[in-house]
Amino acid sequence: MGIKGVTMITHLSETRGLADHGWLKSRHTFSFANYYNPERMGFGALRVINDDSVDAGQGFGTHPHRDMEIISIPLEGVLGHKDSEGNNGLIKKGEVQIMSAGTGIAHSEMNASTTDAVKFLQIWVLPKKLGIKPRYEQKSFDEKERKNKLVTVVSPDGRDGSVTINQDAFFSLTDLDAGKVISYGRKLAGNGVYVFVLKGEIEIEGKPFSARDGVGIPDFESIKIEAKTAAEILLMEVPA
Repeated sequence: MGIKGVTMITHLSETRGLADHGWLKSRHTFSFANYYNPERMGFGALRVINDDSVDAGQGFGTHPHRDMEIISIPLEGVLGHKDSEGNNGLIKKGEVQIMSAGTGIAHSEMNASTTDAVKFLQIWVLPKKLGIKPRYEQKSFDEKERKNKLVTVVSPDGRDGSVTINQDAFFSLTDLDAGKVISYGRKLAGNGVYVFVLKGEIEIEGKPFSARDGVGIPDFESIKIEAKTAAEILLMEVPA
């Protein structure tokens, strides 16, 4: 639909796929595993947005990936990571982890707590170059720095202290006070942006969205976002 000349592809929270494995509850914005929707195969180079909740002491055993950029963003709790490249550690809210699977990597992701669930986003982006050497990177970002402004956490060149991705993609996070308006300008010609609302209620070019809604905007120069309540937002700019 067009809002003030901007084309929007809307994926409301309740329309996402659901996987309930008991220990794991996951909502899928795009087709994944047993959830298949031919109209939900991704947004440009953005292939997967999984909104996962893993019970205490549970997790994903060792499994392989190749030729995919995999980004993990914890929302609550602590996630343990171990991979075949020798990386072994914890990630928590305020941190962003990226793994370039490249020629092949195996990893496990476990809830590091024996008492509380861990909640995190796992996002897959198609790589720019195939067959690269696998790599892993994790960085912490001060959440105070994104108060009412955008902070770049993923980029192709590691700008502003972000983690580096093998794609012409840029991820930004912001925490907005109610009534705050920000503008997001496209960083690279030919890219679109996918806005994912983590918390709160917002309007994009006058159209309302709430927690866990997603909206893809394939062609734009800049968009205006207004927080109707206190809100947390993830913006993912990717080749469209």
